[in-house]
Amino acid sequence: MKFYCEVTSWGEESLLFLDDPNANFIIIFNNNAPEELVSFSVLHTPANYNEDPAVGDTMIICDKAFTITAIGDEALHTLRELGHCTLSFRGGTTPERPGCIMLQGDVPFTKDDIKMGATIEIH
Repeated sequence: MKFYCEVTSWGEESLLFLDDPNANFIIIFNNNAPEELVSFSVLHTPANYNEDPAVGDTMIICDKAFTITAIGDEALHTLRELGHCTLSFRGGTTPERPGCIMLQGDVPFTKDDIKMGATIEIH
């Protein structure tokens, strides 16, 4: 396993982007994120980060599997240091932002999938 953490909480605005088909993303952060970022972040335990994720790896979020299709230039650094990146469920081979990891899956990720204690894993 390359990466493992557990969801501890999420801000009141953190899941709004999942309802917008032009956005369809969540922002994750270690649970010690700056207060001004908490309202729009999914917070998690400090990650067990063993190896950099790569295109083609599988990310399992709250028991749903997605393939990593692209990784932005800043995403690995911020994920390693802060547990932070944007997880976009729109797929595609070009990252939408420097801190973005693009994901493609067979089933959509929805607000109902987020649960306290659910895991985020990369294999």
